[in-house]
Amino acid sequence: MSNTQDHLTTWNQKVALAEELVPVIGRLHRDNDVVLSVHGRTLVGKSPIDIIRAHKHSRHIDEQELSLAATSEIINTLAKLQPAAAAIDVAQLQNKFAAAGGELEAFLQGELAGLSAAAPAGTDVVLYGFGRIGRLLARILIDHTGSGNGLNLRAIVVRQGAANDLEKRANLLRRDSVHGPFNGSIELDRDNNVIIANGVRIQVIYSNDPATVDYTAYGIDNAIVVDNTGRWRDEAGLSQHLQSKGVARVLLTAPGKGALKNVVYGINHATITADDKIVSAASCTTNAITPVLKVLNDEFGVAHGHVETVHSYTNDQNLIDNFHKGDRRGRGAALNMVITETGAASAVAKALPEFAGKLTGNAIRVPTPNVSLAILNLQLEKETTVEELNDLLRNVSLTGELQAQIDYVESPEIVSSDFVGASRAGVVDGLATKATGKTAVVYVWYDNEYGYSRQVVRVIAEMAGIKPERLPAK
Repeated sequence: MSNTQDHLTTWNQKVALAEELVPVIGRLHRDNDVVLSVHGRTLVGKSPIDIIRAHKHSRHIDEQELSLAATSEIINTLAKLQPAAAAIDVAQLQNKFAAAGGELEAFLQGELAGLSAAAPAGTDVVLYGFGRIGRLLARILIDHTGSGNGLNLRAIVVRQGAANDLEKRANLLRRDSVHGPFNGSIELDRDNNVIIANGVRIQVIYSNDPATVDYTAYGIDNAIVVDNTGRWRDEAGLSQHLQSKGVARVLLTAPGKGALKNVVYGINHATITADDKIVSAASCTTNAITPVLKVLNDEFGVAHGHVETVHSYTNDQNLIDNFHKGDRRGRGAALNMVITETGAASAVAKALPEFAGKLTGNAIRVPTPNVSLAILNLQLEKETTVEELNDLLRNVSLTGELQAQIDYVESPEIVSSDFVGASRAGVVDGLATKATGKTAVVYVWYDNEYGYSRQVVRVIAEMAGIKPERLPAK
């Protein structure tokens, strides 16, 4: 009986401590643009249970659960010191302090000394289109607004669909059949066609022509327009946005055609220059597989391979059998597995030129609304084992440079719905990995909506030049 009570008492103490941290984490984010995390898992906007879970996850890295009490001391001391804008990993700080010893406040003052005191300038963001990706981008941007010195969602541009269009757009943002309810409050300013979400004022602009919108009339200038309609995919079509007043640059949330840079954040985002007025964020599948392929190629070398994507159905398919200009996509999406083409395999080479001509690909659309699975069947240049390959990918997911892109899981019961809301571009399923000599098969799950949207936001920030300093510095 005493053991039962001991466990409950310990748990309640953790919950109480985490509850005290929530408002402190929130104030540091709102007032200082400080984003706190534990080994890459953000604490901003998280519940007490989420905070406890993040500390428990650290066992995979530090071989013991991260001390919530020590984290509390660090965060409260940071609040006292009022740091400049930064992305701070409290787990790494905790480990560094434990190794250094001394007095905590003096240690943190030393760590914070190199931060720039100048507040970053905010960048206006416009979402052109408000479909599956557009609404998730809105949710992410709203969650990350902070003090307003980062990416500021200012407007969405849509074609007016009905007299009560504003209400319908707001309700689609408020409720989502896959991702659940909006985390916060949504109000309407009907007189001015404005949605107010968690205090973020979003102008709804009705237009059928990307070249004729005067964004400056709404106080929007030097904006990045994120085109998530998929209607235009080449430079000629997307350059129409640049003719509108107030637009500085354009980002496409689909594979770009022609000479457009297809950017997979974490892989080739550094190639974006000030001269790149139009950039593509590639596809969800390309974002999911390219980081994993880079890691495997760097370690073992990839001679050639095939990518088979088991992909949830999308809005371009028919709900029931009807005419469709594409082969097979006219058949009922919720009733059939549909073989179709994917450009993801060839698109990898646009981010990683060393893969040119090495990959083939195909896709099977299946009757699920979200989460997809990429199966990488690879011929390597070096022999490996399941254990060696999994250890590599696990370590990268925990502490590597591609930590924000690659996650790793081992569970005999995990299925696709468990990855709804997964924030990384792809999640390696370690128990499914196969390796015999130079042949390897790697399974990568990905939330083709939310995980991809998180990658898109990272590209927007890169285009805007918003790069929060990271502590502790590597």
